Amino acid sequence: MLYHAYELQRSWLAGASAMASIGAEVLSRSALPMGALGFGSAAASALEVFAHAAAPRGKPAWNIDTVLVAGGRHAVEEATVVNRPFGDLKRFTREGLPDDAPRVLIVAPMSGHYATLLRGTVERMVHHNVVFVTDWADARNVPLSEGHFDLDDYIDYVIGYFEHIGPGAHGIAVCQPSVPVFAATAIMNRDDHPCAPKTLTMMGGPIDTRCSPTTVNDLAMERPIEWFRHNVIATVPMQYRGAGRKVYPGFMQLAGFMSMNLTNHLMSHYEMFKHLTLGDDESAQATKDFYDEYRSVCDMTAEFYLQTVEEVFQNHAIPNGTFLHRGKRIDLGDITRTALLAIEGERDDISGIGQTRAALELTPNLAASKKRYYLAEGAGHYGIFNGSKWRARIAPVVEEFIAAHGDRASASD
Repeated sequence: MLYHAYELQRSWLAGASAMASIGAEVLSRSALPMGALGFGSAAASALEVFAHAAAPRGKPAWNIDTVLVAGGRHAVEEATVVNRPFGDLKRFTREGLPDDAPRVLIVAPMSGHYATLLRGTVERMVHHNVVFVTDWADARNVPLSEGHFDLDDYIDYVIGYFEHIGPGAHGIAVCQPSVPVFAATAIMNRDDHPCAPKTLTMMGGPIDTRCSPTTVNDLAMERPIEWFRHNVIATVPMQYRGAGRKVYPGFMQLAGFMSMNLTNHLMSHYEMFKHLTLGDDESAQATKDFYDEYRSVCDMTAEFYLQTVEEVFQNHAIPNGTFLHRGKRIDLGDITRTALLAIEGERDDISGIGQTRAALELTPNLAASKKRYYLAEGAGHYGIFNGSKWRARIAPVVEEFIAAHGDRASASD
């Protein structure tokens, strides 16, 4: 019933959005009476804000065609190099990159948003690196015949992606994937895997959510796992390819995130209204672009979501040393080769300060020279991997770390 109620509401809002968009276009014409009287602009702006907020959204395109590097514009090539039921592997490279440019795997969150949420991350890293990124599938579009997908499968996918890229690659885990990529790194170090990453950068990840717990952490701890199983899991309706699959719907995740910062979101839309009224289309478009991405959501498989809530947020399995992969305990002491960089945002309200840094304390057999911590002053959760702070201050730290521990550094040692 939950999914059907959502689909009914979405259909109604789509129609309302279309009508509001038409109304905004009509009212904005100065030749009409309302435009001539002067209040047509305000009414049109209000309708445009509503139309944008209520419009249905699908999977966004990456739209990284060129990048500006050292004053020159360079074409970017996008390709799908691995195709799997629950997630493809994308590759981005630009013209002019040297043949020995570092290869970086960016593992996107599977947390209700599409991987394109990391568009800014990819766009900046492709300046000096061949970038691979996990393009996770919307679970509602994966047929039941493809089986299930949980944390074990996630870790296997990550290992498989590193194997495809080959020896000498680097990993970047943004938020949620910090835990499974951390685990995959331990497994590959334990097995002396030739494709184990040279470096792993974890950004705003919930390694130990007992450190500076946030509202997200508190919500996960307030109720037993059975409450989540019975109250937020839905069945995909018949009109989708994944009909019958149990999922945690993306619209539930979006509602949760919106409610956490409702005042800020309302103010953002009010500012958009003011920009439109004043004719500042550029500022209004920047807000629209953000919410186009932010409101584009996808479903997660129920088994992955529930296992993540239970193991990461409730049992604290990684810091407690009880995290299992295929029934075998993960020993973080096995990490001896992969250098670790932990990045946190000073104003992160999703992963509190100390949660990612904990990874450095959980790897006793990794040399101190292979560990680094960076606190991004003034950066919130999304500012760690998108926006001006990411481009100007954080990305250079990541690239410096990659250079210090990459193949070129090893060759010169």
